[in-house]
Amino acid sequence: MSGRKQFDTSAALDQAMRVFWQRGYADASLDALGSATGLGRGSLYGAFGNKDALFRQCLDRYASVYGTRYEQALAAHPDDPIRAVEAFFDVILNRIADPSVPVGCLIAQSAAQAPTLQDENSARVRGLLDVQRQRVRAALADSSADARTLDELASFVVAVNQSLAVLSRGGASDAELRSVARLACTTVADTLTRAAAEDLARD
Repeated sequence: MSGRKQFDTSAALDQAMRVFWQRGYADASLDALGSATGLGRGSLYGAFGNKDALFRQCLDRYASVYGTRYEQALAAHPDDPIRAVEAFFDVILNRIADPSVPVGCLIAQSAAQAPTLQDENSARVRGLLDVQRQRVRAALADSSADARTLDELASFVVAVNQSLAVLSRGGASDAELRSVARLACTTVADTLTRAAAEDLARD
C-alpha cells in the first residue's frame, strides 16, 4: 500500500526473539526490541501487541524452530532410547555451538526469570518445559523400566538440557558441555539396563 512501510513480520519476530534470548525478558527493553526489528513502538505494538504478547510469540517461535529439531532427533531411533537421547543432546550442543545465534537457550533464560514474568508467560514457559519432558518420555517408552523410572529419567534429561544452556552462558567450553551430556547419556543407559535386569529377575 502506497505510503505505508512494509516489513517482514516473520523476520521481525526472529529479531525480537534474539533480543529476549540474549538479554532475557527483564532487560529486553522496547528500545532494544525496536532497534532489532527496525520498528517504532507504534508499529511494534500494532504488529505484535504489548511486550508480554510479543514475548509469548517469541517463545512459540523458538519452540517451533528448535522443538521440531528435538522431536525429530528423539523420534529418529524408535527402538533405541539411548541413541535417541544422544541425538537429542547432539541437537542441543550443536545449537549452543552455533555462532549465528545467542548463547544458551531462550527457554532456560526465561525459566530463570519465571517468578518475575506475567502469570501467562510464566505458564507458557512451564508448558514448553512440559512438552520437552513429554517428548523425551515418549522416546524412552520402548524399554522395560517402570513408569516412575521413565518419568524420572525424562525429567533428568530435561534438567541436564537446561543446565547445558546455563553452563554455556557461563563460558563452559564445548568439550566440557559434551562431557556433561556424555555422562548424562551414561546415566540413562545404566538406569535402563538396571531396570531391564530387574525385570528379568522378576520373571
